[in-house]
Amino acid sequence: MARIAGVNIPTAKRVEIALQYIHGIGPKFAKDICAKVGIPTERRVHQLTDEEVLRIREVIDADYRVEGDLRRQVAMNIKRLMDMACYRGLRHRRNLPVRGQRTHTNARTRKGPAKPIAGKKK
Repeated sequence: MARIAGVNIPTAKRVEIALQYIHGIGPKFAKDICAKVGIPTERRVHQLTDEEVLRIREVIDADYRVEGDLRRQVAMNIKRLMDMACYRGLRHRRNLPVRGQRTHTNARTRKGPAKPIAGKKK
């Protein structure tokens, strides 16, 4: 089992798909990495040599922000918005949708389960 950026990637899958198990690498970056290293995308992970896995690791470490670093950066960006007390920061602070979605109905994922309001009987 290949371990890249602290993630065990599945061995039976194609390299291009397996790289997407790493947080911060999507379809485009996976194709770019395969092209840089010179690995055909249809090869499976278990067919890779140790040298190819090492080259993939080096490319990811040098050129991409993944896993813990990426999560830390996103958390710091959200914290910065909250400290600034801008509109987006306030929405994050109140745990409401940030990007203009309606909240009168829907938004249950963000707001949590509906809370009954006492005294509202017909």
